[in-house]
Amino acid sequence: MLKFPNLLVTVNHVKALTTPVSPSRADYLFQQIRTTFILKRRYPVPLHKKNGGPKPLKHKHYIYDLIEDTNVKKKEPLDLILTQYVAELGNVGTRISMHPFKAYTQLLLPKLADYATPENIEKYTKLAVDEKDDMPFSSASVEKTMKELSHMRISILMSKDIPWTLEKWHVKANFRKSGIYISEDAITIPERPISGPNLDLEGKEFYVTLTINNREQVKVRCCLHHWMALHTQDFENANQPSEPIFLEDKPILDSLPPFQVKKKNKKNT
Repeated sequence: MLKFPNLLVTVNHVKALTTPVSPSRADYLFQQIRTTFILKRRYPVPLHKKNGGPKPLKHKHYIYDLIEDTNVKKKEPLDLILTQYVAELGNVGTRISMHPFKAYTQLLLPKLADYATPENIEKYTKLAVDEKDDMPFSSASVEKTMKELSHMRISILMSKDIPWTLEKWHVKANFRKSGIYISEDAITIPERPISGPNLDLEGKEFYVTLTINNREQVKVRCCLHHWMALHTQDFENANQPSEPIFLEDKPILDSLPPFQVKKKNKKNT
């Protein structure tokens, strides 16, 4: 006869919880749903006398008011630290805050991040310093920035009347018109000079190389146009690819992703 029947029942219950229902789901542990409702009695229960038994409850004592439903309560974001590079989030050692559901499914379960405990912060900060030279990108936004720049075609407007030779400040000014602010030190223009005005170069393409954070480089497609003062013009075939200014640049221009032209909103007149 068993001396500890309750212990045997408990052990069997734990085994049943930890046993997977099918081999395909062997990594899952089934547990009860944790839902909590905070309630308050609408009518307080009367106190019983000393050394006396509690009074029986009436129907009104089973009426409750809902104080809080934890299922719909806004959950606080989790503080995490990345264990490796994650696109658009950062490199190893970067601390982020994210909604719990998104953090569990996208970072914690794939083991791309860990909880930002003092031990983990010290561990992955040291790892980030040791692997600084091996990180794929210099910052979290570099990959997205390079992708967006490679899909652009910048119009380089040059004078139709005054002689010119393309310089870095020309490129910088035209990038600024497109909402991109860069320094001249980060711009690399073609080694062969581009001079004008020369209508044979109208609408033809070339590329410049931008350096980001003194590390990453991205090639950006540019299109040369002539502009005349006191005259506005709409460039024809702005959405179509053009011939290169230098034929040797054609393989590089063809290797760039297709450019995207932003549509301008028409104002009601």
